[in-house]
Amino acid sequence: MAKIGFIGTGIMGHPMAANLQKAGHNLLLSEHHGKAPADLIAAGAVALASPKEVAQEAEFVIIMVPDTPQVEDVLLRADGVAAGIGKGKIVIDMSSISPTATKAFAAKINEKGAQYLDAPVSGGEVGAKAATLSIMVGGDSQAFERALPLFQSMGKNITLVGGNGDGQTAKVANQIIVALNIQAVAEALLFAAKNGADPAKVREALMGGFASSRILEVHGERMIKGTFDPGFRINLHQKDLNLALSGARELGINLPNTANAQQVFSTCNAIGGGNWDHSALIKGLEHMANFSIRDKH
Repeated sequence: MAKIGFIGTGIMGHPMAANLQKAGHNLLLSEHHGKAPADLIAAGAVALASPKEVAQEAEFVIIMVPDTPQVEDVLLRADGVAAGIGKGKIVIDMSSISPTATKAFAAKINEKGAQYLDAPVSGGEVGAKAATLSIMVGGDSQAFERALPLFQSMGKNITLVGGNGDGQTAKVANQIIVALNIQAVAEALLFAAKNGADPAKVREALMGGFASSRILEVHGERMIKGTFDPGFRINLHQKDLNLALSGARELGINLPNTANAQQVFSTCNAIGGGNWDHSALIKGLEHMANFSIRDKH
């Protein structure tokens, strides 16, 4: 069983850390940002003052924070992971951040004699709790093999995509597909309801054909019922699409539908929905149409 430093015990990180604990691993938590969760401490986790102390004590250090600046802070602050990491240790960033920044972070950790894996996840809070996350990994194959038992305690579909940054690239690609599928389902249900059809019955009919998808199944139902508690928040999905669009500019390519989905998310933000589940993208379309599929007409 491994000594694992876990930094970032929020909506996703908390259940992921709990699953590592259930698998018998020993957790070390950093309290530089706030108090460690009481349930993890009660189950045997040890709270330390800083990421540096965590890195000094742990064999693996897992980071699960919201965005690139937070990863940079955890790694490179004066009392950060890089100040305490050493030879033979592995840093695993499971946040969803910039692939370009990831390559730079990996280089800094490698300079210390440690290894770096970027391992963003898909599956949301539900997948984090159920330990069924999809995990997309970038980094050295030997480091991946060492970390694999940890990943297997948190997820199901675990893929070594390539070198450092490639895990993050796969996650950005995932978020493009998810956003465009949500928009496709939302537009279809809006069209059906505005045309006088029952959107629930239309969804039922479509579930049996080529248009069927997990998004139509899960998020289509959320759209019809109006259950928009996250889940995965719109403002976090916007962050991921920003990574896609800024990356596209760097690569000199055009992602027109990704840009359009981002604008609909921006409409949701403008009407106060930044913390809604991303299935609430439909509310941006409804706002523009001045029509709700949940109104009885």
